[in-house]
Amino acid sequence: MQIGLVGLGRMGMNMGRRWLQGGHEVVAFNRTYAKTEELARESAVPAKSLKELLNKLKTPRLVWLMLPTGDVTNEHIDELAGVLSKGDLLIDGGNTYYKDDLRHADQLKAKGISFMDAGVSGGIWGLKEGYCTMVGGTEKDFKTIEPLLKTLAPKDGYLYCGTTGAGHFVKMVHNGIEYGMMQAYGEGFEILQASPYKPDNQKVAHLWNQGSVVRSWLLELAEEAFSKDVDLEKISGFVEDSGEGRWTVQQAVESGVAAPVITLSLFQRFISRQKDPFSMRVLAALRNEFGGHAVVPAGDDKRQRAAGAGAVQAAAAQKGVKPRR
Repeated sequence: MQIGLVGLGRMGMNMGRRWLQGGHEVVAFNRTYAKTEELARESAVPAKSLKELLNKLKTPRLVWLMLPTGDVTNEHIDELAGVLSKGDLLIDGGNTYYKDDLRHADQLKAKGISFMDAGVSGGIWGLKEGYCTMVGGTEKDFKTIEPLLKTLAPKDGYLYCGTTGAGHFVKMVHNGIEYGMMQAYGEGFEILQASPYKPDNQKVAHLWNQGSVVRSWLLELAEEAFSKDVDLEKISGFVEDSGEGRWTVQQAVESGVAAPVITLSLFQRFISRQKDPFSMRVLAALRNEFGGHAVVPAGDDKRQRAAGAGAVQAAAAQKGVKPRR
């Protein structure tokens, strides 16, 4: 099949490569033309503008967007709405909020242009392993793009999830679950790190992937990360969130569904970006006011580390275990 691909970032570039390897014709456009040239060297058809991309596609055209969520995606859809023709099909493969899909679909439907949403998971490993793809839209349009999905995904790795917005909705919940799983692994390894035993993190991650109930691809990635830096001393604990976790929590509130693990994992990411959070200073001040408990002066990292080490030693003493030094 022929597909127009707009956006050649970390995911888009490798998705284009996978389609090319599967025998599809890819007409590619990226704002930074060097990326387009890179894929053109692997047999993609290059385009220097959206207009040129459309001129190189046969009608009815299929255009797949792989762009950052928000303004960038909105701007491209607005532009394409003015130049696509009746009968063309636009697929948004980014991490767009599902409620925005409903607006985009209405915007394009008024001009006779079809719209589909595709939640794509696979990250930088997708080229080798395939991309798990969750699709929303009409069943007719799903059948139209199914050959592209088969090439993109591993076996049983794509699903028609329902009408417009369903693909991105399922991907949103997928990412919310991902937040919770990552948080649980992080907490577990921190407990191991603070223990008097302090086992080798890489070896533990490898062990747990050998038939245990907590084995997963995320744990395989943890093992890989620990193999490079067993105590992760070369990176900071600053963790961003890309939006889907927030939307999942918002949806839980709207639906009246309790989602404490996902919600807490999102809030922990917020905390990770703060140095000496104000809320923690309030707690310290209150303990000092009502109980006379000692406070650590601002900037006294040495005392904070000592307090943490003291807590570990106290816990070890309770169990009669000599702390490892």
